[in-house]
Amino acid sequence: MKKSFPLILSFSLMVILSCQQSGNKSNAEKINYLPDWGSLSQYECPEWFRDAKLGIYTHWGPYSVPSWENEWYPRLMYINEPTQKENFYTHHKKTWGDVSEFGYKDFIPLFTAEKFNADKWADLFKKSGAKFAGPVAQHHDGFVMWNSNLTTLDAMDMGPHRDILKELSEAVRVRDMKFVTSFHHAYNWKYYEPSYELEKTDTKDPLYTGVDKIYPPVHEPGEPASKEFLEMWLAKTKEVIDKYQPDYLWFDFCWGEPEFESYKKEFLAYYYNKAQEWGKDVVVTYKNNNLPPGVAILDLERGKLDTLSKEPWITDTSVDLKSWCYISDPEYKTVNSLIDDFIDIVSKNGNLLLNIGPRPDGTIPDEQAELLLGIGEWLGVNGEAIYGTRPWKMYGEGPTKMVEGHMTEWENKGKFFTAEDIRFTTAKNNLYAICLNWPEDGHCLIKCLNDQEKISVKGIKTVSMLGVEGNLEWEQDKDGLHVTFPKTKPCQHAYSLKITLKGDWI
Repeated sequence: MKKSFPLILSFSLMVILSCQQSGNKSNAEKINYLPDWGSLSQYECPEWFRDAKLGIYTHWGPYSVPSWENEWYPRLMYINEPTQKENFYTHHKKTWGDVSEFGYKDFIPLFTAEKFNADKWADLFKKSGAKFAGPVAQHHDGFVMWNSNLTTLDAMDMGPHRDILKELSEAVRVRDMKFVTSFHHAYNWKYYEPSYELEKTDTKDPLYTGVDKIYPPVHEPGEPASKEFLEMWLAKTKEVIDKYQPDYLWFDFCWGEPEFESYKKEFLAYYYNKAQEWGKDVVVTYKNNNLPPGVAILDLERGKLDTLSKEPWITDTSVDLKSWCYISDPEYKTVNSLIDDFIDIVSKNGNLLLNIGPRPDGTIPDEQAELLLGIGEWLGVNGEAIYGTRPWKMYGEGPTKMVEGHMTEWENKGKFFTAEDIRFTTAKNNLYAICLNWPEDGHCLIKCLNDQEKISVKGIKTVSMLGVEGNLEWEQDKDGLHVTFPKTKPCQHAYSLKITLKGDWI
């Protein structure tokens, strides 16, 4: 019989390990990680993560049922902003009824997932070229997507009546991908506070609309997260670690609050030590300043760097500019923009974790599937310039500059890379120069590869293009490396030049 613990809806706490070194510890070098930052800073980023480059994950839960605007529906449906003609509160009332009569909990029975097929999802992720994949484990709404012994508010006891994490972890791993899952539950302790305010004015007492019988609040409005909540936060995280042995745990914001300090250290030590028991190299990622540098990997949500980073990092973003979960009126990105951003990220020592939002019945919209397949098709031709590569002395050249940082995606909307924008990667004795567009005159000039500058290389042996047979014509002078492109494009988007050297890098 399951234990019942009071639970406050937690917001995603995603941790991304900030790798300081590229090597991995051998069995003889196992570390006994202690829950302090000095000990945890001994962590080293796995080579598999640096090689993988691309992952896919999914925002999928009861918040997918209303399919309106975005995944913050569970919170915003309780906020009535009178200055807005239509907001989540008014939309909910018009579509589903007053929150005092139809609250968020009432979406759970409608989240049936009757068409969910983990193998079909994993097949799509594999075809997209992803090397790691998985679902959100628990979002801000507090609904748990695994078979939990800590709460009955989970996908086994309610809604789908299936263990989503188990099914996807097995399907992903059998296809030789690493398993990633994400936590957004650190914010859960105050996620539903707007309903407290409604309680003061609404005689129907809409406080959670009966959800308090499932997960009553464990703090007073405006107060920090309680010990009871923090212990549940840690217990859920450990439960997923023990049950599913994830290769990568991604955490969202809000565990930067002071009361999380000791719990974060205990979690990291537990996970890293467990990974050593399993004989696995694992990854954790974090946002902003939620963890100290050196104990995990930095994540930039809907943003990226515009400089070359010495340390590995990752961008997480969605195929939809508006939402992370399924909505009825999405604003999808294009395959070309996703590929260009992906290349730009990799050239700067980063990885990409790309999100899709399945329908509540478990099907993936065709438009989203086509975007993933488009990336996979490009990688089928150009994967050699991506997988297993490392950054060069400079990430690239060209006129297009992006605003860097967390949540800068919308500031860069409408900016397009040109044929003069070139990004570099390296592997073995090859330099890959990826042109982000096809030059109209069929000639590419890589200015930094002239025959005089120290940034250049010596002894170019051949220049070829991935997906094209034979070598290309080229010439190197004081202006740069001039390359004549083939008459036929090998793919539809960016184009990878493979520059093979006779000798060493300069």
